Amino acid sequence: MKSLSVDLETRSSVDIGQSGVYRYTEAEDFAILLFGYSVDGGAVQVIDLVRGERIPQEILDALADDSVIKWAFNANFERVCLSRYLSDLGMLHTTERAHFLSPRSWRCTMVWSAYMGLPLSLAVVARVLGLEEQKMTEGKALIRYFSTPPFHEPTGEKWELFKSYNRRDVEVEMAIQQRLFKYPVPQSVWEEYVLDQEINDRGICLDMPFVENAVKIDAHTKEKMTDRLKTLTGLENPNSVAQMKAWLKEQGVETESLDKKTVAALLTNVSALLKEVLELRQQLAKSSVKKYQAMQNTVCADNRARGMFQFYGANRTGRFSGRHIQLQNLPQNHLANLEYARSLVRQGNFAALELLYESVSDVLSQLIRTAFIPKEGRKFIVADFSAIEARVLSWLAKERWRMDVFANDGDIYCATAGRMFHCNVVKHGENGHLRQKGKQAELACGYGGSVGALKAFGALESGMKEDELKPLVDAWRTANPNIVDFWWAVDRAAKDCIKERSITGTHGIKFIYQSGMMFIELPSGRRLAYVKPRIGENQFGGESITYMGLDLSKKWARIESYGPKLVENITQAISRDLLCYAMQTLRSMDIVAHVHDELIIECDERVSLSSACEQMARTPLWAEGLLLRADGFECQFYQKD
Repeated sequence: MKSLSVDLETRSSVDIGQSGVYRYTEAEDFAILLFGYSVDGGAVQVIDLVRGERIPQEILDALADDSVIKWAFNANFERVCLSRYLSDLGMLHTTERAHFLSPRSWRCTMVWSAYMGLPLSLAVVARVLGLEEQKMTEGKALIRYFSTPPFHEPTGEKWELFKSYNRRDVEVEMAIQQRLFKYPVPQSVWEEYVLDQEINDRGICLDMPFVENAVKIDAHTKEKMTDRLKTLTGLENPNSVAQMKAWLKEQGVETESLDKKTVAALLTNVSALLKEVLELRQQLAKSSVKKYQAMQNTVCADNRARGMFQFYGANRTGRFSGRHIQLQNLPQNHLANLEYARSLVRQGNFAALELLYESVSDVLSQLIRTAFIPKEGRKFIVADFSAIEARVLSWLAKERWRMDVFANDGDIYCATAGRMFHCNVVKHGENGHLRQKGKQAELACGYGGSVGALKAFGALESGMKEDELKPLVDAWRTANPNIVDFWWAVDRAAKDCIKERSITGTHGIKFIYQSGMMFIELPSGRRLAYVKPRIGENQFGGESITYMGLDLSKKWARIESYGPKLVENITQAISRDLLCYAMQTLRSMDIVAHVHDELIIECDERVSLSSACEQMARTPLWAEGLLLRADGFECQFYQKD
């Protein structure tokens, strides 16, 4: 036996959508109902475990045998469920470091689909590829019927249909593998996947007494604020957007929206009553409690949250995306004494919080990060890359002056402002006020952004005038001629590749046309995939690059692109490869989480921060000349330095 394709139907009273598979399998009533499998691409067998059928011993042995490759679509689900099943059988001898089947011999068809620029849904992939085998549409209703409470008896036509559904899923997964076999995922990416699974299995520790009290305090705070709003407005439900808009209209204030930005603008010019009402509404709208509730939902019996990261979640670049608690979008913390505020919440001291802080909701929001803690006797090292995208972009475009700034540990925002305004700019010093303009331009203009991008990055809110935005863009582009040239060199290479159906290249990046696909080959050897590329016409009547992919509404549609946007994909993809390389370099340490370009390491108190940062900043052989830097700090709870 060389390979085993697997699909499971399971049941548990825990909601997997809210809690994830790790918590799902901890439920006492968790069970595998059906086990569908195929050995070496042969006929699919379905084992009805509920009705007393047994998985053959050779298959059970293969599940624990690292020499047999196991395939599944979203393989993390099958691997974690089977870990629980084999543990119950006494076949998986767990230790503190290994609760789960080793991911080394598991391969995920969903990751393969994502690598090819395809969706992360089995049904949609099958449809997009036009497979003969299509996922059965009855599946969702059958899962609701048999897999979620109240569990129904596994009998009759519905049960036989459920078994057919299980068989079909294995067939569809195998058909996807057969369709994609010409485009194998590189071994290096599978090694990254294994590391990702190890991090997901390890999980990150939560301070649950702190979390429980945060939820209680939030509920108490919201109740008080709602009562105050009812008193001020006379509204039955002041949380209702419609009721609040109608009340504001009666007070002479008409508004289309009550979103954060609109309310902030309204607050600048209203009466004291309206100011209090709008501020209370803003505080009520804070979603801090949702993060704490997500922690309650996902935490496992050992107080660790697992399954926080989706490998290849952003399939355009291969970057990770967040799941469940979503560490990628936690609020920042700016409280002067974080530890003291945290201790008050942990004690449940609502009176002190209300007395000492203007907004308890804001305190809870700023403390979300601090719910993540190292286990007893250990510490966190939090380390991140300094200006990683700016460094990669400068290296790719050979923008020498920028590389010199990085070589001398300079401040890229000051250097950019100095170059744009032809003067010396020092942070908190000479012409220091120009640094913000340099920063805004850096963030907005690197990938072809213009006035709209500057506005999106908050240029007007930071005090810039509308009429200075276009000159700012022009000044940035004049200061960075090699980057501008790089955008259009990539644009030409991609268009030539599509038109000629050939291999083109520029700046160490290859563009390859193969069987109706365009691949962008990165210096690491990894490829970005663009499905069914064409040359189209943009809104200005010029040529544009189009390809099939998931649009902003998550629909499979034709997407338009051009040189600067492809440069963004390339730069972010290389930044992702550098993060994965750093994770491999540091894999002997316990990485418990990663957020954008930052690693959170749970380690022994004796581990040196400087050596961890030094290892993280190592440059791979394929990135010769790229200057990396990692900075970090140590802490006893997660925070933003």
